[in-house]
Amino acid sequence: MSKYESINPYTNQLIKSYPNATQQEIDQALDVGEKLYLTWYNQLPATRSKSLHEIANNFSKHRKEMAKTMTLEMGKLYQESLEEVDLCINICNYYADKAPSMLEPTTLESELGSAYYLKQSTGIIMACEPWNFPLYQVIRVFAPNFMVGNPIILKHAHNVPASAELTEKIIEEAGAPKGSLQNLFLSYDQIGDVIADKRVQGVAVTGSERGGSSVAEAAGKNIKKSTMELGGNDPFIVLADADPDVLRNVLGDARTYNCGQVCTSSKRIIVVESLYNEVMNILHDTFASLRPGDPLNESTTLAPMNSQKAADKLAEQVKKGIEHGAMVNYQYPEIKSSGAFFRPMILTNIDKKNPLFNEELFGPVAEVFKVKNEEEAISLANDSSFGLGSSVISSNVSHAQEVASQIETGMTVINGRWITAPELPFGGVKKSGYGRELSELGLMSFVNEHLVIDVSK
Repeated sequence: MSKYESINPYTNQLIKSYPNATQQEIDQALDVGEKLYLTWYNQLPATRSKSLHEIANNFSKHRKEMAKTMTLEMGKLYQESLEEVDLCINICNYYADKAPSMLEPTTLESELGSAYYLKQSTGIIMACEPWNFPLYQVIRVFAPNFMVGNPIILKHAHNVPASAELTEKIIEEAGAPKGSLQNLFLSYDQIGDVIADKRVQGVAVTGSERGGSSVAEAAGKNIKKSTMELGGNDPFIVLADADPDVLRNVLGDARTYNCGQVCTSSKRIIVVESLYNEVMNILHDTFASLRPGDPLNESTTLAPMNSQKAADKLAEQVKKGIEHGAMVNYQYPEIKSSGAFFRPMILTNIDKKNPLFNEELFGPVAEVFKVKNEEEAISLANDSSFGLGSSVISSNVSHAQEVASQIETGMTVINGRWITAPELPFGGVKKSGYGRELSELGLMSFVNEHLVIDVSK
């Protein structure tokens, strides 16, 4: 049986199975990618701007098809899928416009001679991407590397094969050179073989800590550069002067967007005691007002999890946490459905001895912590193996910025939940990974900074 299966999580019915790539297909992809890399190497990035704009335009033409495919495969609300496609269109247009100037040589001051460094492509990049944002995770690696001149081989998640195929098709249909992005349904053993191939010069991974560790090991063994985005248990700090209206607005989807399956969603809500009851009331009202149903239906506000396996895993994590003392403050009523639904819940009383304290709960579960003051809030926020994103809610923005500077994390949003845009760098520290995607920082992830210096004077 194929490991790549498209299963509708709303019905738990199989849509289609896909076979693993053959060795011939892998060899052909590497050959095509290497040929394109060599072709692109001596071309200016600006020569690819028009093509990337055309790719953006083609995603606009296929916007509804792409969104529906993602919703059918991993269950997210259709409106959220449309928003994801729109974000990816913006990412493509951003790099098409901005990358040529960002990739201009940079002059260096030196007494030894006239010096500068070039920003050159390095070769094929392998992208191992997850299911929670089937298009966005791919495009944030593809678009910058397309402009740099690094072809992409995509190894997508096992449960979104149709999204992977459609992404490749839309890019090809837009007139991109053959090999710009090639999707391969690889087994775990095949992933290692591709990384080891001399034509592959880098690996970009978004996924679990365990999966990232395995790929990073293979990349390190073969001296290949890698970037890792491996999730987190992001703190959401509510200070005493938080605006109630801002709180209500932000908490409206902080733990339910994408059914809580977001690496940077606000998983640990840390509240100073003066606002604790208000936050609990907001969360209770937010969860109680959700409407489960078909994610393709615009009236649905609670989507199923991406798979029954994911829902069962989350239930087991929560059960174990409760056995170790966590208390259920609220849980959504029973949902009559054959789909992979998880009843949203609010957990409290999670101490350091609880296994949940340092785990990522990937789903609609809010963990709420009451603290005495801001210092305790910051300490608790940093008491984690992860460090991806965070939020600080306060009416005093300058003070919130001071608090943000004390959090050990890659990103902080003030008076908001997680956010992403093409111009904003994305990435974390600790076990959340290393490297950055998006913005100019992401553009440089797999660039050769080639020094040139004239010492003839």
